[in-house]
Amino acid sequence: MEKDTGMKDIYIADLLGFEEARQFDGFFLVLSKQQRSTRTNKPYLNLILADKTGQMEARVWEPGDPRIEKEFERGDTVKVRGCVARFDDRCQIKVDHLRKAQEGEAAQEDMLPTTIFDVNELWGRLNASIESVTNPDLKRLLEALLTNPEIARAYREAPAARQLHHAWLGGLLEHVVSLLGLAEKVAAHYPDLLNRDLLITGVILHDIGKIRELTWASGFDYSVEGMLLGHIQMGADLVEKTIAGLPAFPERLRTLVLHLILSHHGKLEFGSPKLPMIPEALALNFIDDLDAKMMAVTIEFEKSAREGKGADELTGKVWALENRQLLNTKKWLGEKAGDQGPENREQGSIQESEGG
Repeated sequence: MEKDTGMKDIYIADLLGFEEARQFDGFFLVLSKQQRSTRTNKPYLNLILADKTGQMEARVWEPGDPRIEKEFERGDTVKVRGCVARFDDRCQIKVDHLRKAQEGEAAQEDMLPTTIFDVNELWGRLNASIESVTNPDLKRLLEALLTNPEIARAYREAPAARQLHHAWLGGLLEHVVSLLGLAEKVAAHYPDLLNRDLLITGVILHDIGKIRELTWASGFDYSVEGMLLGHIQMGADLVEKTIAGLPAFPERLRTLVLHLILSHHGKLEFGSPKLPMIPEALALNFIDDLDAKMMAVTIEFEKSAREGKGADELTGKVWALENRQLLNTKKWLGEKAGDQGPENREQGSIQESEGG
């Protein structure tokens, strides 16, 4: 394939609407490269290709073809010629030609998905929540962490995950601000049971370990420390060391904050070393799981819309939801999407919560 000096004009989101066998050329970031074999032991390459609009699985059925460059790895930007195929009701790219992009051919900002929301606005919302915390010890803990320039920069940039929910630049911040809105509503609903300031602190700090677990310079991946320790342990360690530097921080508050971080995945088999054992930890686990699942649903409905699926058609199988298919009830009933539907996500609007 010849050198391309033009702007990127084919995105992952565009491919979802392509008819099968329609040829295209495009630049994509390699998120994953794996050698696999078919049931008949024929080798092939399984790739995950991405750009700022999303990611898609790709297959190289003839890895030995001279039109497929051998020297490319995860994190490289490549130029691909191929077509869209569908397998098990999901889109894939069938790759016919592949080579590494040359310098100047593709802009890095086109390769990594980014939050659709204004990061400065999200950051302002987060800081408003910190300012609203009335417990002076929890407030100085949050301020000690989030006013650290290195931590603040990473918190604003980091994805919330490598591949699942909010897997884009700014995804961690977007996820946390969404949770803050949910936390305010839950705390107001159970005022005699939940300590609002403790729950808000847990929301802001529960995933803080991801700023060190994940890397995002050229695609989303785990750091070595992230692979070995995981974000729960790394977050608890960061918070514990910060507390150690705060004079006269109450020991009971320290225990509760660390428990929120250690238990937020809810189950031992999901990576939490402790089960939630306080009301705030239960609430944090539930709203965290709810937000992740609702984002998975939103993304699947957006994919279906781009693929031109009708109101009576279900989505493809959703891995994050045990491979079940989903029906968009608002669309099926002929209703307009609500404030958090795909149309409003494109406008970049997260609802304000009363507490900031």
